[in-house]
Amino acid sequence: MKNYFIVCAVALAIMTGCSKSSGEGEVQSVGMLVESTIHDQAWGEQGYQGLLNIKEEYGVSVYFKEGIKNQQQTNKAVKEFVDNGVNVVFGHSSTYGNHFKELEQVYPEVHFIYFNGGYSSDNVSSVNFTGTAMGFFGGMVAGGMSQKDHVGLIAAYEWQPEVEGFYEGVKYQNPDAQVDISFVNNWDNTEKALIHYRNMEENGADVIYPAGDSFNIPVIHEVQEDGHFAIGYVSDQAALGERTVLTSTVQHVDKVYLLIMKKIVNDNLPGSTMDFGFQQDAISMGQFSPEVPKELEQKVDEAVSTYKQTGDLPIGQ
Repeated sequence: MKNYFIVCAVALAIMTGCSKSSGEGEVQSVGMLVESTIHDQAWGEQGYQGLLNIKEEYGVSVYFKEGIKNQQQTNKAVKEFVDNGVNVVFGHSSTYGNHFKELEQVYPEVHFIYFNGGYSSDNVSSVNFTGTAMGFFGGMVAGGMSQKDHVGLIAAYEWQPEVEGFYEGVKYQNPDAQVDISFVNNWDNTEKALIHYRNMEENGADVIYPAGDSFNIPVIHEVQEDGHFAIGYVSDQAALGERTVLTSTVQHVDKVYLLIMKKIVNDNLPGSTMDFGFQQDAISMGQFSPEVPKELEQKVDEAVSTYKQTGDLPIGQ
């Protein structure tokens, strides 16, 4: 009974509030759809925090639904949102781009926002993180810290821009390093990600970058047990083990939610694709491990600073 009360109290705190119009955008309530869970200590959790930030900053009611994976589930969830007065819907994944295509004309009064896609329309916007640079700086650390000149990247999908960035960053810092790359083809398939890790570890990789959602923390735990190094992904994962997590490539999704909301209430959110990265402080490097030499940390910091000023990565320099 006690646990039930706590859950209900949290849900009530989330789903109630002084719903009101904010600025020219007349935001009534805000909803968020998540493919997996808000408890993954990575992508989902960051989105949930962004939703709570919106509630606190703008005083609107907010709603969320987990485990929304297909069109039918999205249709049902959006209808429930709209019935509760929601007119801004965040789809916390690239998957929702296709789903929102089917709904934009059904709900022309709703503005749909999703992540990491190329489709947009009058009331559909795509938000993209500049992942190439993020991967590059993580790759610099991995290449510089590998004792065997052998690192591994376990990505969710081949299209992730951090994949190419990581490879280039490793090679920039350590031209002799071998880079193993495997794809899970799912953000959350932990079992498959761990199989990829085990193969990489057996082949000699001693620094691993697990670039996925639910699977990155289990992979980092395995890396720690084997006495190797990892690069954290999406959130600052130093707390998982400062001697294991060399640094993290952090996407400040919670900040981006507020940036998007500000555009909405000022009535200047375009129905287009928008990029956010280091220049907007939407991406940063996380805490560096004591294992990372100060010289390497400083080199990465200087490269990040130059990139923020010029937009150029030190490829080929």
